[in-house]
Amino acid sequence: KRLILAHCLAYLCFAIIFLIFKFELSPFARAILIIDLFLSLYFIAALRISKRIVLAGNNKTGKLTAIIGTSKDAENIARVLIENPAYHLVAFFDKGQESIGTSIHDIKVFDLKDLAKVVKQKSIQTAIISEKLSSTALNKQFELCKQGGIAEIKQIDMLNDDARFKTVSIEDLLARKPKDLDFATIRSFVQDKVILITGAGGSIGSELCQQVIKYKAKKLIAIDHSELNLYQLQEQLKELETQTLISYHLLSVLNFQGLKTIFASQPIDVVLHAAAYKHVHLVEFNILASVRNNILGTKNVIDLSIASQVKNFILISTDKAVRPTNVMGASKRICELYAKSVQSQHTTIAAVRFGNVLGSSGSVIPKFKQQILANQALTVTHRNINRYFMLISEACALVLQAASLAQNKEIFVLDMGKPVYIYDLAKKMLQLYNKNLSIKIIGLKQGEKLYEELLINDQDKHTKYASIFVAFEEDFDLATFEVNFDKLLNNHSEQDTLALIKTLVPEFQHAKNL
Repeated sequence: KRLILAHCLAYLCFAIIFLIFKFELSPFARAILIIDLFLSLYFIAALRISKRIVLAGNNKTGKLTAIIGTSKDAENIARVLIENPAYHLVAFFDKGQESIGTSIHDIKVFDLKDLAKVVKQKSIQTAIISEKLSSTALNKQFELCKQGGIAEIKQIDMLNDDARFKTVSIEDLLARKPKDLDFATIRSFVQDKVILITGAGGSIGSELCQQVIKYKAKKLIAIDHSELNLYQLQEQLKELETQTLISYHLLSVLNFQGLKTIFASQPIDVVLHAAAYKHVHLVEFNILASVRNNILGTKNVIDLSIASQVKNFILISTDKAVRPTNVMGASKRICELYAKSVQSQHTTIAAVRFGNVLGSSGSVIPKFKQQILANQALTVTHRNINRYFMLISEACALVLQAASLAQNKEIFVLDMGKPVYIYDLAKKMLQLYNKNLSIKIIGLKQGEKLYEELLINDQDKHTKYASIFVAFEEDFDLATFEVNFDKLLNNHSEQDTLALIKTLVPEFQHAKNL
């Protein structure tokens, strides 16, 4: 199409010039114009086709490859493969009866049901899935390919109308794609605002920083107590083209005076509080420091937000706050209760709960990757342990979307889909890396739950978005809470701290798993 269009435009331009300057260009046979158009089209097209024939005929050394699907995208992939000496395309697979037995680029289309037999006959090493699929459908295709004996499985990644492909990752297989992301609402909530993010160098914080830059915040104030995390965030954000002003502050949320100086320096529209100690096992062995950081740090940021008349304060919470069995989850529940009990004045306060995000610093996936690359047995704490997972980018987008709904004192809950068994996750990762390593059960860690509570229950309220709910909250004794909350902040005994946590969060059942 491009070739024909280019020729037609070129010859049309010349025809116009000829009509304007016909006397200057005379004698000139007008038929030459038409003859030259068709000859030019013929020879240039022939040159391009001959190039492809030569490449297709000589490409016998690359990986023996099959394409699953026969759509237009599949044909685009085939064209790329034909010209790429690293691949030798030998088969198409499809389940549509109308395409089975036909040929594309002189390569036969086989029935998807016969995949294992054809793979064995043709020694196929690589399969490319040519459709954008949901994680459920992608899992089925992945399992089919693995059972058929294909070692490397890739999927289409359409960029700029060119067919590209990438290796299927564990994130692709696990990700629950929310269908109700409202980018216009997120942009409206973020654009032209001054936004402060605590814990900005962490997994959640750094993604939130990228999102507020993407949606054109006026200024980003990034706070983190880790020099390494803040440096890495600075290097990461340097790569982004942005008009957003960014300031970086090496500061702990326990430093009230340091925070006060930042809040007093300029009006702030939104505070996203992501700073927390979140590794369950480490928190269990550092109870006093963790409780102080999570609870007092949250109190400092909330109090300063109210005093500075920040419009919106959003607490990043966790599914582990639901009927907690560990100190980390209980500390986050106390943060939620403080957010609900404090006199918010001109500040709209809300919390957002969600489960594990794929690829975060505390996730099991980076640990499994490390063990696989070292050819070590994969360690799982229990055969039946399961967790919820979501892509970090989509979780953070939903956090901002939920924040836009806040009226005051809500606890928003993100629908994380179905839980994933960690043992099955380990097996899937071994398949991805084509490794035959063992999986070792090592027992639950201190404070670790066998399974997280269901995030959504029948009493939770629906919002206008199917992926966002408002958690049902029972009334609590505010006066008793305030007395015990103050005691907790001023306590220096680990035993008394656990007792006070139990008083503040009666549903806390400490699972020591020793």
